[in-house]
Amino acid sequence: MGYTSIGPTTLLSPLPVVMVSCCDGDGRNNIVTAAWCGIVNTHPPMLSVSLKPSRLSHDWIRERGAFVVSLVDRSMAEDCDFCGVRSGRDTDKFRERALTPLPLSALPEVPGIQGSPVCLPCRVHSIQPLGSHDLILGNILDVCVRDDLFDGDGSLHLERAGLVAYNHGVYQCLGDVIGFFGYSVARKDVRRKRMQRYAKPGGASGHRQA
Repeated sequence: MGYTSIGPTTLLSPLPVVMVSCCDGDGRNNIVTAAWCGIVNTHPPMLSVSLKPSRLSHDWIRERGAFVVSLVDRSMAEDCDFCGVRSGRDTDKFRERALTPLPLSALPEVPGIQGSPVCLPCRVHSIQPLGSHDLILGNILDVCVRDDLFDGDGSLHLERAGLVAYNHGVYQCLGDVIGFFGYSVARKDVRRKRMQRYAKPGGASGHRQA
């Protein structure tokens, strides 16, 4: 099997695509789409978002020291794309896309997005210039999960959310569940029982949409 070198570039895929909401000193809200986002620490829980310094949201996040990361499901994919190609300097993205701000008790000054599977309110820990982008590190203040993603016993099933990933220029919905953390070393009975949780109607293992 051959390979072709394409040189040093940012081809790491798939990436979690998220909608990052923020506000200015006058309480105006904005949303920016980001695919360069990830978890960076457990204790304390922290995440990163990389934004170009030229983005309006970069200025507002620096100004207020806070932002909310909202995960994206299939129903939000077009809204997500719109928020990535339109500027908040001339567009009220919440109003234009009929999105509803979601108040979050952990961060009252910045809303999440109603309908998002998961919202993560964050306080800015630091902002590090890297070159084309600045790396914004945030302390995760809370994790707010949509109620329909819990079973009656309180177990979380995020695999049902229909989360969207960004894959080299295209948005793709996460598909079949093919395993779980540690399944390569799990006993056969444990593996079989655990995978039954992810069974599709008809008996096939895979993703379920809530």
